[in-house]
Amino acid sequence: MSATTEKGELPFWKTKTLEEMSNAEWESLCDGCARCCLNKLEDWDTGAIVWTDVACTLLDGDSCRCRDYANRAATVPDCIQLTPAEVRTLTWLPPTCGYRLVSEGQDLYWWHPLVSGEADTVHQAGISVRGRTVPEDGMALEEYENHVVSWPGETPS
Repeated sequence: MSATTEKGELPFWKTKTLEEMSNAEWESLCDGCARCCLNKLEDWDTGAIVWTDVACTLLDGDSCRCRDYANRAATVPDCIQLTPAEVRTLTWLPPTCGYRLVSEGQDLYWWHPLVSGEADTVHQAGISVRGRTVPEDGMALEEYENHVVSWPGETPS
């Protein structure tokens, strides 16, 4: 199914590059899954990235949104501000990520709020991290290895 506007025009994510998008368009590409807000571990020898179910301290587990998005870098200094250049180089962005899909010339999934028109479809489709995480607060970094999961890097069927 291909989304079109009421005038039959193609939606912005099919006609604009990431660089051409307005700030509002850019922000709307986020589907609210919060997979990128999960801590990841990198093997120093191979560079391989593995996902954990350990959520960032600022992640609201119910809404799957950042509790302090505008000021997140002050609390979480290693929080990555996504840019078009970052999107094209980050190997750990989930395969369902709207930014990644658009940068690769692919369409958004049916459950993406821009396609469905509903913010909750990302949760209804089981794409989001809602109900599947543990908080990082108070957890020793060494314990992250006990929370390795594969689902954030998978494309649901």
